Order: sequence, then structure tokens, then C-alpha cells
Amino acid sequence: MERLRFHLRSLALPLVWSPLVALLVLVQLLQSLRQPQPLPIAAAEGLTTPRTLRPEAEPTDFSAEELAYLQRRFGVHGPQTPLAQLFTRGVDQLEPLRANTLLRLRELKPVILRESNRLRLNPMLISGILYDEIQHSKPGEGLPFVAHSGLVSTLGPAQLGISELIHQGKLPPEPSDADIAAARELLLDPESNVTLLAGKMARLKAELGFSTRSPLIASRSPMEAKAIATLAYLHNGKLDYPARILRYMQDPALHGLIYSQQRSALGGLI
Repeated sequence: MERLRFHLRSLALPLVWSPLVALLVLVQLLQSLRQPQPLPIAAAEGLTTPRTLRPEAEPTDFSAEELAYLQRRFGVHGPQTPLAQLFTRGVDQLEPLRANTLLRLRELKPVILRESNRLRLNPMLISGILYDEIQHSKPGEGLPFVAHSGLVSTLGPAQLGISELIHQGKLPPEPSDADIAAARELLLDPESNVTLLAGKMARLKAELGFSTRSPLIASRSPMEAKAIATLAYLHNGKLDYPARILRYMQDPALHGLIYSQQRSALGGLI
């Protein structure tokens, strides 16, 4: 809260700061609102491997044991702060923003379908993640000078960071300044960013032991719905995120956009 008050006081000096500096402060403020709160895991300190995912519960309900394991292995966290959740709900009500998000997804549709087919992923999972991240993107973060300033840690339509390129072997474990600059340029390229998102989902599927021979389909079984929720959680690291992604995957407009000319070949996967 002190950090929020500081930023608000800073933004109240338009006569002293240039519009450029004010934009950078706003980007940093919105970035701070999206930071998750750490999830306590003291009750499961001895946990080293997860039990079987529990499909009998709601797919977005994770046990304390499951959450502790995912945090220990992947570094994910807990829910958004109440202020960030309020901000997210407010943004979701803006119809012009939704129309713009769907337009951007239409432009990305060819690469979504191509990478989903290549890696045997559910294209609606990729689309749902992209919809959420584009819908809630921070002002100005797509500008090269903002990306290279280091004020934002995730970039592009899928909001990916430098660490994902390291995970996928596209950067050395200790990248140089030149490597990081080139990686940021790659993340800013929309098609490359979507390709990296698909690679991330395929990587996580394999690491968690989910089948890599076919896409996960939530309507096919509770276990697959749970697996999709887990992948969504691992992408964003916030507990309220999987429910949003599963909801977006059933959005008629988004579903129609992705399958409008591919239904006979791919069928509708939810």
C-alpha cells in the first residue's frame, strides 16, 4: 500500500515530469499490482512429489499439498491482491477493449493453429491465455524503449519473460546483456511470442507427465480439465487465473474465431 501511495503522489506532478516519465511510472505501478502474494507452505515442508491430481473436485480447486508441490517445483504463488483483482474485473467489462483483443487474436490465429497442431496442444488453451494476457496488458509495455528499460519483466501478447527462453534452450543460463536485448526483441515479436507460449505449454505438459500425443480436452474427462487448469496456473502463478482461462475457453466469440474455418479438420475442443 505504501508503494501504491508513493506512485500516486508521483503521478500527481504532471507539471514537473514529462509525459514519458509519467508513462513509465504508470507501467511500473500496473506491474506491481499484478505481483502475486506468496503462498504459505509451512504445513507441507516435507512434500517432494505430488499425489494424483484430484479430478473429483472442481478443476480449479487445488489442495494445499498440490499447491505446495507446484510452488516448490515451479515457483508459482497465490492469488492476486484484492486491488489487482478489482482492476482485472473492471477491465473485463470494457467492450471496446474486448473487441480490440479479439481483433488481435484473429491476426494471431494462423500461428495459434499451426503451433497447436505441431505440438498437439488444445488451441483454445493457447487462445484463452492470449486473450487474458492481451486483455490485461499494461499500457505502453509493447514499446521497445519500455521493454529495454527493464521496468517490465514479461513481454508480448503471452506475457513471457527471459526465463522461458532459458527453459527452452534459446538462451544460456547466464545470458549476456546482448543476449537479453535480443531476447526482448524476440518476445516483442507477436508470432515468436505465441510460438514460445506453445513451447512453454508443451514443456510443462511433459514435465508434469501429461500425455504429449494428444491435446488436453476439458470436456473429455475431469482429469484433463484438471490438467488444463494446472497448466494455466503454472503460466500465470495466481490462483484465480485457471478459472478465467477455462471460462475464456468456452467463450462463444473466441471459440468461433478460432474454429470458424477449421471445424471440419480440427473439431471444437473445449
